[in-house]
Amino acid sequence: MKSKKLLKDIGEMNLIAYIEELIHKKSDKQLIRDDAFFYSLDKLKKKLSNKISLVSNSDMLVSTTDVPEKMEFFQIGRKSILMNLSDLIVKGVKPSGLILSLGLPDTMILSDFEELMNGVISYSNQFDLDYIGGDLNQTREIIINPTVFGFAEKSRIIYRKGMNIEDIICINRHFGLTGVGFDILLRQEGNYESFPEYKEALDSVLKPSDLGLEGILLSQHKLATASIDSSDGLSKSLRELKFSNPQVGIEISLDKNLIHPKAIEYSEEFDIPIEKLVLDAGEEFIHMFSLQASDFQKAKTLIEKEGGSLFKIGKVISEPEIFISKYDKKSVLKSEGYEHFK
Repeated sequence: MKSKKLLKDIGEMNLIAYIEELIHKKSDKQLIRDDAFFYSLDKLKKKLSNKISLVSNSDMLVSTTDVPEKMEFFQIGRKSILMNLSDLIVKGVKPSGLILSLGLPDTMILSDFEELMNGVISYSNQFDLDYIGGDLNQTREIIINPTVFGFAEKSRIIYRKGMNIEDIICINRHFGLTGVGFDILLRQEGNYESFPEYKEALDSVLKPSDLGLEGILLSQHKLATASIDSSDGLSKSLRELKFSNPQVGIEISLDKNLIHPKAIEYSEEFDIPIEKLVLDAGEEFIHMFSLQASDFQKAKTLIEKEGGSLFKIGKVISEPEIFISKYDKKSVLKSEGYEHFK
């Protein structure tokens, strides 16, 4: 039977001890309780050259804006780690450690908190992350603010800047599933029972799939010229790439390489423009890369051999604009994508 005990019945010190116990039990890793956090670099000496960079990311998960109503506590914890790791992996960086800060309501049930932590630990264990420490505060809603970090040779990091004219634009998964999932959950107020044929789309929102490791493979072989994580939607990702590469433009094709078949099916069934599902959804955690045209087939073969995917969706052009092509008709991208505070 699940405990109905509330966090306010436990207290901060006991809850910290409980977190430490959970992490040690599930990952066999020990936290160091101190005023600051320490991470030994000894094990990096043999792996990397002297020219290395610390690469980190800290994306905050806030329950009112980042957690759909039907998401389970395990998935909330898991998503908080996944969304942070995504930004490292797309840069070609293997994650090494985690600092975890939590804001929690005092009315939260202990068993729900345990499920949330199990989600955090479960996905952290997939990458063998070291737990360095963190912070704990009482808040009105659930706030999870992980800081993940890794180390990489400077010459192998894939930055946003670096695209060249005639480069190929490619992605590791198709767009559109989360657009369908969000439309079902938010506009149609549906669920798995009412939309069983779109389970994969609902899963993409409530149970995001594992991240691909294409970025790390491309980094190891120095095959990508630029990259970006698409967690804020395809439109915004394209605009961010354009911002970092103002001297060039991008042309993207709305075709089967870009769009998931279920998004096409949903678009036709419910008369929703495919552009809305593909360009504006966000939360996909799809990785986008640019590569020299001469390297694309080599990269695709390498990645598929390791169980990954790479789909060509467009190219870098000389005209400094973003174009969307559909049925041989080309138009300037008008969608802005998702932004906080707008």
